[in-house]
Amino acid sequence: MKTLIIYYSLDGHTRFVAEKIALISGGDLLEIKTAKQLPGGNVFKHFWGGKQVFTGEKPEILLLSKNPADYDLIFIGTPVWAFSYVPALKTFFSQTKISGKRVALFLTCDGMPGKTFINLKKVLAGNEIFGELALVSPFKNLEESTNKIKNWLSNIF
Repeated sequence: MKTLIIYYSLDGHTRFVAEKIALISGGDLLEIKTAKQLPGGNVFKHFWGGKQVFTGEKPEILLLSKNPADYDLIFIGTPVWAFSYVPALKTFFSQTKISGKRVALFLTCDGMPGKTFINLKKVLAGNEIFGELALVSPFKNLEESTNKIKNWLSNIF
């Protein structure tokens, strides 16, 4: 089964999870990157990111190196911004149709996931969503986070 891990990561938390999934599954990675970086330091990045969520912005993203249509199983990962998935994924979903696929969702957050999974499921209607993983502050305990990822994947593969 050909596997793709699609993700966006600002501070590396979601990248960490995506890379663990790729290592364990043997899947390919596809990082969604924006053409422009968010302005300012940490506080300002989170402010501008949250503003993009609330205003429904779709920032320009860089060209994709892989086509999700070529894969059977797709993992999609996002940090939680303003209780939802990141605007870069909103752009991705508006440009890339994912339909008829087996999809597993993962997120990273510092607190509550909000409606992230609900919102992702809405935009991914027409796919079989068969797994969800939420990791709160995965860098606080790398061993525990890695074990959660392994356990989750053992139920998928």
